[in-house]
Amino acid sequence: MTTSSSHPPATRSASRRILAVSVAIIVALIAAFFIFASLYTEYLWFDQLKFTNVLTTQWIATVSMFGLGFLGMALPIFLCIQLAYRLRPVYVRLSSQLDRYQEVIEPLRRLAMWGMPVFFGIFAGFAAAGNWKTVWLWANGVSTKTLDPEFQLDTGFYLFAMPFYSMLLAFVSAVLLLCLVITALVSYLYGSVRIGQRELRISKPARIQLAVLAGLYLAVQAVSLWLDRYLTLVQPEGRITGAGYTGVNATIPGLAILSIIAAVVAVLFLITAVIGRWRFPLAATALLIVASLVVGMGYPWVVTTFQVKPNENSYQAQYYERNINATKEAFGVADMEVTPFKATTDTTAGQLRADADTTASIRIMDPAVIGPTVRQLEQYRSYYQFATDMDVDRYTIDGKKQDTVVSVRDLDMNKLGGGDSWNNRAAVYTHGYGLVAMAGNERTSDGDPVFLEQGIPTSGFLTDSEHFEPRVYFGETSPEYSIVGAPEGTKPVEIDYPRGQDSESSDTKTTFTGNGGPRIGNTFTKLLYALKFQSEQILFSNLVNPDSQILYDRDPLTRVKKVAPYLTLDHDPYPSVVDGHIVWIVDGFTTSASYPYSKTVSMQDAIADSQTPASAVAFDNINYIRNSVKATVDAYDGSVKLYAWDDQDPVLKAWEKIYPATVKPISDMSADLISHVRYPTDLFKVQRDILGVYHIDDAGSFAQEDNRWQTPEDPREKGQLQPPYYLSMKMPGQDEPRFSMFSTFIPADGAGDSRQVLMGYLAVDSDAGDKAGVKAKDYGKLRMLEIDTSTTVPGPGQVQNTFDSNASVAEKLNVLTIGKSEVKYGNLLTLPVGGGLLYVQPVFVQSSEGTKLPTLRKILVAFGDRVAFEDTLTEALDALFGGDAGAPGGDEGVTPNPGDGGTTPPDQGGTTPPTSSDAMKQALADAGAALAARNAALRDGDLSEFAVQDEKLTAAVQKILELEGQTAGE
Repeated sequence: MTTSSSHPPATRSASRRILAVSVAIIVALIAAFFIFASLYTEYLWFDQLKFTNVLTTQWIATVSMFGLGFLGMALPIFLCIQLAYRLRPVYVRLSSQLDRYQEVIEPLRRLAMWGMPVFFGIFAGFAAAGNWKTVWLWANGVSTKTLDPEFQLDTGFYLFAMPFYSMLLAFVSAVLLLCLVITALVSYLYGSVRIGQRELRISKPARIQLAVLAGLYLAVQAVSLWLDRYLTLVQPEGRITGAGYTGVNATIPGLAILSIIAAVVAVLFLITAVIGRWRFPLAATALLIVASLVVGMGYPWVVTTFQVKPNENSYQAQYYERNINATKEAFGVADMEVTPFKATTDTTAGQLRADADTTASIRIMDPAVIGPTVRQLEQYRSYYQFATDMDVDRYTIDGKKQDTVVSVRDLDMNKLGGGDSWNNRAAVYTHGYGLVAMAGNERTSDGDPVFLEQGIPTSGFLTDSEHFEPRVYFGETSPEYSIVGAPEGTKPVEIDYPRGQDSESSDTKTTFTGNGGPRIGNTFTKLLYALKFQSEQILFSNLVNPDSQILYDRDPLTRVKKVAPYLTLDHDPYPSVVDGHIVWIVDGFTTSASYPYSKTVSMQDAIADSQTPASAVAFDNINYIRNSVKATVDAYDGSVKLYAWDDQDPVLKAWEKIYPATVKPISDMSADLISHVRYPTDLFKVQRDILGVYHIDDAGSFAQEDNRWQTPEDPREKGQLQPPYYLSMKMPGQDEPRFSMFSTFIPADGAGDSRQVLMGYLAVDSDAGDKAGVKAKDYGKLRMLEIDTSTTVPGPGQVQNTFDSNASVAEKLNVLTIGKSEVKYGNLLTLPVGGGLLYVQPVFVQSSEGTKLPTLRKILVAFGDRVAFEDTLTEALDALFGGDAGAPGGDEGVTPNPGDGGTTPPDQGGTTPPTSSDAMKQALADAGAALAARNAALRDGDLSEFAVQDEKLTAAVQKILELEGQTAGE
């Protein structure tokens, strides 16, 4: 007799369920541990820097807002579903179609009743969590003591409260709208709302619920419409940001009317919940829609079309005035000093005598050009590198202030070659070494920079100072992470610096002794970081010892951004030696897009130029900015310090309440640090963008657009704006040279073909002084020279064209490019000296193949319509100003050596500079003709003719060298 049993299949099914649950639990635990590892290592990073409250504040705020958002959405939806379902008519007769719907839905009813609130609640929670900063700023907002011109409200309302109210009303509106839709759907599915035989039947419970929800929704819309009146002050209208004539006289009153109507309609819906009459609220809703079309759209259109446009200048005058005043205040340009400047274009001997201090400080070493030369002279090993665009700083040397070009010798982990292993990346090559500093206004006889600090080991004026620390563990190109530190007496493994030039030389080793990162001496912490960096070597390597620290997030911008997430950072941190340590100085900005009547600009677009590429996608519109924080990052131990540079900034005050005790007062800044602070480049670029239009004070001129300016294009980078530049210079009206930043303006032309004549010259005092805890009185002072239009002063584009088209300059440039050489131009600097505008442009020569090392060969100068092209700045100025400018450059006394291939031709200057002899003229002409013929032969593939012309070119160059030697001998 055969029997069967159902137990084995049941057992297998239970086993599968147990296995599936076990696997799910294990996966969840692993995922949770990964999340924990990420969060806890982040906590360790902040804890080591002593900024733990920044992280915990963010966590608490994010979790709190997620919870509020989740409950604020999920709970109302859940209650609405429950009410609509529980108050459904039990015995109502449903249509066959609804019966089928219920048959399908009923098995999923419980899941839907819980799932829908959770689903929408999660989305709402994430949305609310992402807006926690708006809520915290509202809760910690401060008064600005400045009133808006329309409603006479404190501008702090717009900066802190209005964004929160807008977000809250949008959230509540979304919740009520979803509740209304879901209630209507559930009521329909379960018979509380029935449509048939040309009539709509609604049960009393459903009527009350729907009417109350509709009334609440319209009440919120009434409040939102009332708030929209204030929003008009931060929204564009025509040419300005803020309410113009139409906004003040049509839009704002219209929004008030619509708000009152919406409130009345809300009351009617609430009455309907009691009396059951839908006619009145529905009619009122139709009236609201019609009113919104007439009052909200039609009437403003009529006012704009028939009143404003025919008389725009007079009608908009006072609102243009509001926009001008608010924009200047919001962007910090209200106190700009404007000086009319009648520029001379004639040159005479001794004309620059009063500007000798300025000419001696003119920077001829371009930070954007000399990088390859510095790398060749100072790199020493392939695993070192310098920044492509170096930085400008200044130091006091032997009691005299000196503008310098600086860069740190940082690591390049892509050049380890065969030594590219985990051990080397993580524990051997851990830091860069030293900072190089070059005189900006000097050159060697070979055209190379004059180093004030250089070498491995370091030598120079910085090394000679007390307690100088040259090691760079935290830099812009530091490794992703390094493991450093060891017990005392342990043999060092970190390469400190090479001892010699050749590859066989041994290296000096060191061990990090600072406090630069979380300690990972125990197994648990090693496991966490092995997970974080996906590197099992961290867990098993013998290089990780009980005293080990792990350094990561080492870029100075990254470190400052993490500890001060509310700041917008200047894109260019720069290294300085402060109190013996190399530190990165980072400028931090507080910004807002809610300042009433201030023009809105894209910050990324405003700062884009030939050295700063434009962002492909920019969502950074602002209409308020302050350089509120100066931050430092120690290059040795990575410590971050924040200083309240503008302690009156209301936005910073609010953030200081959110993150207490994270920002130090300016009084804590040392004298050495103050002396290296400079005006931030990005802020200056934003301000010059604004001043292209808002340099005027007159609403009539603003309306007519008769004096708009723009920043000129970089003469050597078409389509890119010319970057500003730092120089120590004495502006007209100043008693002594000041370290400042400069830019120029030319007339704006909407067609993109502007006249290349100077209209304005903008400078900002960038010297903060040298007193501990005290900002120099004139620091940040904007000065504008308005060029008198009675004299035409050529702009940078026109001057560059003059340089390129000048026959004498062209001859010399042809000689410079003989052989495998190419010319590289430095910044075209503009300086208000000698009663006019002087242009200076260094000219470098480098090989067109192989190792390209730019060396300074010539200086181009221009004043008015005269140009000169000489070996040194001093010679060029003398040639330009009648043989004696009365003021030397910083390269006075330098006797340049001829370049490779005899590329330095004899001295010539002025518009028609004289040659040393007719023989020299002929030799230059022969060289130019031979060069042209040789290039033509090469293009035609005629190698025999190429050889003939090459011999002629060689002979001409030899002749030039002989004549030049004779001239030098004389």
